[in-house]
Amino acid sequence: MTDRKGPVLIELEEAPEPGPGNAPPVPDTGLPVASGQAMQTMAVLATRRSSRLARFFWAAVLALFGFVISVTAWSFVTGLLAANPILGWAATGLVGLVLLALLLIALKEAAAFSRLGRLDHLRGEAEAALGTGDLTAARDVATRLSALYRGRAELRLGRETLDRRMGDVFDAESLFALVEAELLVPLDLAAQREVEAAARQVATVTALVPIALADVVTALTVNLRMIRRIAEIYGGRSGTLGAWRLTRAVLAHLVATGAVAVGDDMIGSVAGGSVLSKISRRFGEGVINGALTARVGVAAMEVCRPLPFGDNRRPGVTTLVRRALTGLFGQKD
Repeated sequence: MTDRKGPVLIELEEAPEPGPGNAPPVPDTGLPVASGQAMQTMAVLATRRSSRLARFFWAAVLALFGFVISVTAWSFVTGLLAANPILGWAATGLVGLVLLALLLIALKEAAAFSRLGRLDHLRGEAEAALGTGDLTAARDVATRLSALYRGRAELRLGRETLDRRMGDVFDAESLFALVEAELLVPLDLAAQREVEAAARQVATVTALVPIALADVVTALTVNLRMIRRIAEIYGGRSGTLGAWRLTRAVLAHLVATGAVAVGDDMIGSVAGGSVLSKISRRFGEGVINGALTARVGVAAMEVCRPLPFGDNRRPGVTTLVRRALTGLFGQKD
């Protein structure tokens, strides 16, 4: 055996070339899950009741403000009349115009409350007629609904069909089904379009506008406008105070039933929101806020509709949100 002198060569395994495929997996950092904070904040703000002390304070402030304005205007007009009768009478006329405008605004708000109350009354009578099966009461409700929509050109054929076939129906449930088919289905479709547009707008602003509180302000204004439009579609044109009262009633119902809190299952069923929330929290928030806006819209339809929804007539929130967000946060089906 001979001794080998010289360098010894030891072969090593080739190290893999660096590349994306050889990178270690990204650890899960526990990103916060989207929760629709904007819509939940909006609901809390809209439904929060002030304390009695706060209401008393603001009532006193408004009374003092009105008293100061009245005394100031009176002193201004009387002083101007004494100094220059022509200018004084001109000021008196302007003050009269302001008072007339305030009176007209008050009458408009009162009429808006009356229209909303009429829808509530009709829905209550319809529910009572359905519960008792009273055909006479059901026909009375159907006749008043036909009169309510007399000025709607798009419902003219439906009204004529209802008036012609009303005498051929001999039970309350079938009569209200006929009313729904001839009068309320077109209105339901128009209201659903409003809900879809509102959900799309809230979701888009939440996902794309990073400004603080922009999503909350957008959610509040868009939902107010949506609820007001839905009331107008069903014949309950509301003023400013009426729209606010209606919004509080709708959101209070949703808060009481827990419908303004959605989980990740709701997001996933709508548009794959669980995946979106992992990729971009803003996109996940947009999907949830859009879904919650759709829930508010469906609740507004139930509140403003003069008849309760019949069998399989109530629109589904998932379907509305899918149509509203198709192509916005996901691919088309």
